[in-house]
Amino acid sequence: MRDSLIIEGGHRVCGEVRVSGAKNASLVIIAASILARGRTQLENVPKIKDVEVLLDILKYQGCLVEWEDDGTLAIEVPDNILTESPYELSKKLRASNLLLGSLLGRRRQAKISLPGGCDIGSRPMDLHLKGLQVLGSKVVLEHGYIEASVIKLQGGRIYLDFPSVGATENIMMLASTTPGTTIIDNAAKEPEIVDLANFLSAMGAKIRGAGTDLIKIEGTEELKAVRYAVIPDRIEAGTYMAAAAATGGDVMIENVIPTHLLPIKAKLEEIGADVTQINGGIRVRGNDKIYPVDIKTLPYPGFPTDMQSQMLAILTIAQGTSVIVENVFENRFQMVDELKRMGAKVKVEGHTAVVEGVPHLHGARVKATDLRAGAALILAALIARGQTEIDNAHYIFRGYEDIENKLRGLGVKVIS
Repeated sequence: MRDSLIIEGGHRVCGEVRVSGAKNASLVIIAASILARGRTQLENVPKIKDVEVLLDILKYQGCLVEWEDDGTLAIEVPDNILTESPYELSKKLRASNLLLGSLLGRRRQAKISLPGGCDIGSRPMDLHLKGLQVLGSKVVLEHGYIEASVIKLQGGRIYLDFPSVGATENIMMLASTTPGTTIIDNAAKEPEIVDLANFLSAMGAKIRGAGTDLIKIEGTEELKAVRYAVIPDRIEAGTYMAAAAATGGDVMIENVIPTHLLPIKAKLEEIGADVTQINGGIRVRGNDKIYPVDIKTLPYPGFPTDMQSQMLAILTIAQGTSVIVENVFENRFQMVDELKRMGAKVKVEGHTAVVEGVPHLHGARVKATDLRAGAALILAALIARGQTEIDNAHYIFRGYEDIENKLRGLGVKVIS
């Protein structure tokens, strides 16, 4: 399989692009489908590598998984679904840890290989396990696996030291079928959390407060399969918005939820782009000049860590110096060395990157170090002079559906 992208830079990005379903919402909703009896049908699920790996795990566990003619993903879960996820698949996907909450909720036991995915920093499981234990689960870590079983399930109150998205999701899934009332304090507030809550509620769960820092769940005995549409991917939308801003382009981005994009919109406007909402979509028109800005990543509704790398790439050609503080994942700056190969001037000290704008970048051979770093290198390639070859493109395909054709649709010269 080809593992590189070659992009000819120096051209404005113009046209229309339709955003796919949200990667992170799709993954947790697929995991949550294990809780349902019947045939779950999911619309707007992107056909990306991460989804493919998770579906392979479900197939290994005995689930029937198929793509219907209209693009809907159908999942049927047997009553005797295997409660183990294999190492060979789990090592490819961080989100495989979300099977803990759903398998415990359905089968009252789970054996999950410690997950893999992008190396963007420490993402410990302690908050996940703490929540599951409060609800009555016994958890043992041995030989690279997390083994969990139910002692006596009962709702409880859980305070998260950090508003972890994954921990919030795992607790929500188990709590949905746990007797009594569960309260999650300092819960994550991301749109993907709200989407999971809406999906679980459609199946019969009783959830209040999703989207706030306090979520209350009343356990129910059984959840039923439903048809459900996943929200659009705000990070994919933000990446195409950034492409327009970076190249002085003009792009209409369709299939978005504008309120999910407010932190990204605000920073793109600060660098000089014109961002307007039109008929439910977002139009971004870039400026001839890119102005420096300061960015601090924070949990939602703060500026998303998943857009930090893309913004850093743009700011390499800003007319001044920008400062970026990464407060979520400590290894998000791994791609800085690759940008330096293209002529960028960036100094990293701990969790802070100081970006001194240069007149232009030049094409070079670089490599993606993770999913969002790959997206950042695409933006750098768009604004660079000449041709850029991005190796390790498999990282990009993990999270961006049909990205080559979407870029071509915007006038980008992508060389196969």
